[in-house]
Amino acid sequence: MISPEIHDKVRQIEIKTSRLVTEVMASQFQSAFKGHGMEFEEVREYQPGDEVRFIDWNVTARMNHPFVKKFVEERELTVMVVVDVSGSGRFGSQAQSKRELAAELACVLALAAHRCQDKVGLILFTEEVELYVPPRKGRRNVLRVVRDILHHQPRRSGTRLDAALEFLTRVSTRKAVVILLSDFLDPLPLKPLRQAHRRHDLVAVQITDRHENELPALGRLLLEDAETGHVAEINTGSASRRESFARQRQEEQAELQTHFSNLGIDTLCVQTGVAYVQALSRFFEKRTRRRTRR
Repeated sequence: MISPEIHDKVRQIEIKTSRLVTEVMASQFQSAFKGHGMEFEEVREYQPGDEVRFIDWNVTARMNHPFVKKFVEERELTVMVVVDVSGSGRFGSQAQSKRELAAELACVLALAAHRCQDKVGLILFTEEVELYVPPRKGRRNVLRVVRDILHHQPRRSGTRLDAALEFLTRVSTRKAVVILLSDFLDPLPLKPLRQAHRRHDLVAVQITDRHENELPALGRLLLEDAETGHVAEINTGSASRRESFARQRQEEQAELQTHFSNLGIDTLCVQTGVAYVQALSRFFEKRTRRRTRR
């Protein structure tokens, strides 16, 4: 049973993201993520510079003039949205939690895929895969994806990204666009990531919160790890303690980005309370430019 609160949140996200996913953003999504094959469209007369291997010899014989086959990219994609719903996703120092931001961004990407007539599926994971929605088309399916991200009550609190990637390999036998949404606070499982990226077009979307990277000056605080339950006391009134924490997080973030770069995985970082539309648009444009250079 969906609570009225979750129903209202889904409705709010639907209204907000529908305004964002204009024809421009949908076309950016389409340009950024290419199809995985070619399909025959028509034949046309041969022109100097055309590939000889594309000559249609049957038509050429009938017309007594060379004709070539014209192909277009097979556009329909399968987009798998893979979301980390572990305990750390409940955190949010702004008006929304990281999990709510993940649901909103998933809705934007799923709506863009829907406008391109692509299929969208969902995997929710913690220490295990907790929910799988097979890829389908349609706006109703997009709203189900958002509802499930918000409504699902995780059985576990920890994170095992390798378990999610192994499950993805089993259920997605054909190449897919995989949108992986997580805070990536745990060490990356490099081998499973490399294997998944070889098979699929994998994109890592990092969901962060400002106060995970810099501590507020609020004196002594008791902080509980949402995944392990470990409690620690930290004196946030100490400027040197805050600087040390920020420096450590910067180093961890730099190491994370280095790993993704070495694996060839594109990344996008979004933060609670910060508008993400321009960052998302730049991300699409960057992928499109790289694609056209190939």
